[in-house]
Amino acid sequence: MTYVDTSDISAQMFIAVLLFLLVIAPLISLGVLRLFQSRKKSGLTLIGLGIAVYVIFQISTLFLDT
Repeated sequence: MTYVDTSDISAQMFIAVLLFLLVIAPLISLGVLRLFQSRKKSGLTLIGLGIAVYVIFQISTLFLDT
């Protein structure tokens, strides 16, 4: 059995993955589910929120790197 060395993962990468798994992915997947349920307004709103959170995160990482 081999072990994965996670000591090289930066804090920013950890936060990025955490944010993706806890916020962005559920919003988009719930939006797709709503679209399959023929709830277009709710589905598009959830997908839009997921994209908005992603854009906000990308903008914030630009300012954190400088």
